[in-house]
This record gives sequence, structure tokens and C-alpha cells, in this order.
Amino acid sequence: MQDIRELDGRGIPGGYIASSVFQTAARTQGDAVGFHPDSLFVAHPIQDRTDAEMQALAEQSLENVLDLIRARD
Repeated sequence: MQDIRELDGRGIPGGYIASSVFQTAARTQGDAVGFHPDSLFVAHPIQDRTDAEMQALAEQSLENVLDLIRARD
């Protein structure tokens, strides 16, 4: 999150995608540093998914990612 904050401070917008189990941790860290970048949380777990499952998850999330980008325009 610190990297995203640094880039944002330079005028380069950023965000992240993480699995849903990290929502609370992300909110807590954001509160601690006073910065809440754009984020998208996807179904957990990630690491044991097959390539096909990861592709399907990415395709399911694409519109949400594009919405985050469009919101910055």
C-alpha cells in the first residue's frame, strides 16, 4: 500500500486486487497510514486455483477493474 501511496503522490493513480480474506487488514492498514487506494477483493483462496480457474476469476472481475479505472477519469 505504501508503494501505491508513493505513486499516487506523484500523480500516478494505482490500486490493488486481493482476495477477500484481506479486506479487514487492508482497511486497518489504510486507516493507519491515512490512505485508501482503489481496491478490488476477489474470492478466496487464490493460491490453489488452476490456470483455468484463475482465468475465469479474472474474466469475472474485469468489469469491476474497468469501473475503477473509469471512475478516475
